[in-house]
Amino acid sequence: MKWLAAILAFVLLGLLAAAPAEARTKLRVRPLYPYRHTNTPYPPSYDIEYPGPNAYRECVDRLVVEHRPSGTVIVPRMRCRWVRG
Repeated sequence: MKWLAAILAFVLLGLLAAAPAEARTKLRVRPLYPYRHTNTPYPPSYDIEYPGPNAYRECVDRLVVEHRPSGTVIVPRMRCRWVRG
């Protein structure tokens, strides 16, 4: 009896899976920067990209005191940004 119920459930799942599904809308993303010449189906994973030629990264670093369960420690921190040059 259990095998009959298993076969019936398997057949029903197969019929439901064979039903036509609605087609999803395809997203087209236009390039944000002029040096990108192709469209991608997905946007870039981050907002800040390399801005092109004649640009460089300007970074500022410092040491920060952090209070942790193991004790107070000094850790390095760095912040960078793109600068057009």
